[in-house]
Amino acid sequence: MARRLKIGITCYPSLGGSGVVATELGKLLAEKGHEIHFITHSVPFRLGQFHKNIFYHEVEVNDYYVFRYPPYDLSLASKMAQVAKMHKLDLLHVHYAVPHAVCAYLAKQMVGDQLRTVTTLHGTDITVLAQDESIKDMIRLGINQSDAVTAVSNDLIRETRDLLDIDKAIDLTYNFVDKRVYYPRDCASLRNDFVGKGEKILMHISNFRPVKRMNDVVDIFAKVLQKVPSRLLLVGEGPDLPKIQHKVRSMGIEDKVHFLGKQDDVAHVISIADLMLLPSEKESFGLVALEAMACGVPTIGSIAGGIPELVTNGETGYLSPIGDTDDMANNAIKLLQNERLYQQFREACLYRARNQFCNELITAEYERIYYRVLGIEANIPVPVCE
Repeated sequence: MARRLKIGITCYPSLGGSGVVATELGKLLAEKGHEIHFITHSVPFRLGQFHKNIFYHEVEVNDYYVFRYPPYDLSLASKMAQVAKMHKLDLLHVHYAVPHAVCAYLAKQMVGDQLRTVTTLHGTDITVLAQDESIKDMIRLGINQSDAVTAVSNDLIRETRDLLDIDKAIDLTYNFVDKRVYYPRDCASLRNDFVGKGEKILMHISNFRPVKRMNDVVDIFAKVLQKVPSRLLLVGEGPDLPKIQHKVRSMGIEDKVHFLGKQDDVAHVISIADLMLLPSEKESFGLVALEAMACGVPTIGSIAGGIPELVTNGETGYLSPIGDTDDMANNAIKLLQNERLYQQFREACLYRARNQFCNELITAEYERIYYRVLGIEANIPVPVCE
């Protein structure tokens, strides 16, 4: 067995798919005996209980009067270098290209080439930020100077190459779910708090941004409601929340729509749903669809970004062209009205989540990348996930 590693992890620690994946990965690596150092401006919200192999280092920003804005990027790079020296880190694994990959590059310049850097691209760091000409070269620098780069879908790899004209090898490492956390829960009593006899639950979870097409979510539900007694549960908050609340009221369906705000225990919440709605116009992976899949909940979504790599159309959900709410609603009705078909989809969801996107499988892939950039021979077996 190859030696245990000392790994620094930097991510956005608040709500968001990249922070969730980074934190969960760190916890799983710690369970395998690696020493994990989170270097962030606040404690990652999914970090949970104390673990002997996990350490947290807060990035503090000094607000000097000569700076118009606090220099977070420089403070982060300095903290990375400080932790790397003090704890003799083998590598830094940063999630999101900017500013984290650039900060890791600066830290490496301070520490020396023995410190390796791995960058994971998650989505908007490429699909949105890389289209900004003012920071495009910075993103390209961060990626090209990384010892390894990973991305969460083939679609994101393609878009990275197209937007940034990058030839550097990029490893495909899908997002994952911890099967010990995400599985069908018995939530009958919780479900009964929202539905009456015979009603179905459609759910949407996001940060309520325009890219999530919240209007489509409500339109799909309204069309389903005409044929199937149901409720819509909206989990999350964001800039489009007031607009959606107004739309729901104007359509006269406010008694059928429940706004649940942000929720930490996502597995319990998803387990009460019958369908997950994900009609996004951009989605580099679609972590919420995977979380739903692991809980046995099919997804009704769009053919956008990495969603087709995750949701198998006609097996674990249905995918339609972006904006085609009629087709999405019809697919939802088809599933909700055919119990036998629904159960087939449910079983397919559970099987695919456990075998293609399980925590052991993806964690082992990251370990192989770490040992590769460090030049260490390591035999990491392919886990059996079932």
